[in-house]
Amino acid sequence: MLAGATAIWILVVGLSVFVTVVKPGRFSERAGVHLIVWGGCVFPTVVLGALLWYGLALMPGFRAPADEGPRIAISGERFWWRVNYGVDGTPGVAKSLPRGGTESANELWLPVGKRTEILLGSPDVIHSFWVPSIAGKTDTIPGRVNRIVLEPTREGVFNGVCAEFCGEAHAQMGFRVIVASQADFDARIAAEAAPAAVTSGPGYDAFMANGCAGCHTVRGTEAAGRVGPDLTHVAARATIGAGLLPMTTENLALFIHSTGHVKPGVEMPAFSALPKTELDAIAAWLGDLP
Repeated sequence: MLAGATAIWILVVGLSVFVTVVKPGRFSERAGVHLIVWGGCVFPTVVLGALLWYGLALMPGFRAPADEGPRIAISGERFWWRVNYGVDGTPGVAKSLPRGGTESANELWLPVGKRTEILLGSPDVIHSFWVPSIAGKTDTIPGRVNRIVLEPTREGVFNGVCAEFCGEAHAQMGFRVIVASQADFDARIAAEAAPAAVTSGPGYDAFMANGCAGCHTVRGTEAAGRVGPDLTHVAARATIGAGLLPMTTENLALFIHSTGHVKPGVEMPAFSALPKTELDAIAAWLGDLP
């Protein structure tokens, strides 16, 4: 595309400069018409047509089945990402997406060198899933499932964003993609599937008493909310608030206490009136859930 755009620019702009600056007044009106028709219409059409043909020829490979890698459902929600590994075919939280498997949030693990099928949807507004280093952006649309196949070729950590304006916290709706070996990927998913490491204590009691379980799930406990992110292994994630803050106990407490200040537009209410002892206990408990 860069080569095609350069060729069009050189011919259209270059010839225009040549006839108006280098050789002013030396070309007839008929020559100008030829320049417009051949340089401004025919040549760009041929170049763009060739690029279109080349791009369409690549599409079957992008749509080919992902027989080797996992099947992952991702729901874009204001303003975070619900990630579900190993899904089946029944309706999920995003209404159009399948459910089942192991749920996480704001981090996507992929095995290197394997074709992985990603199913994209949304329960609220249009978002757009974009990991520039791995694939082009694809919209998540309410009531519809968009399918993409990713095949990362090297291990590493790659940043992703929402690339479609979706509300006040749109610019703070990031996520991370961790491309790992098959063994490391399997180990991570197995760890995600396990119940919470700590299922009792003052922090858990404060979590339940203040209504957090109405929105969040912590598997292995009575917390089974489906509105917000699954927190079963929240401490294993590198960030808080969809890439907003590094994962620390102090930042967990800050986010719970001043949610709307830290991330304006977020739909989670702030617990600024919570006693500090309870706030610190909840943050400490969540920090013990790797």
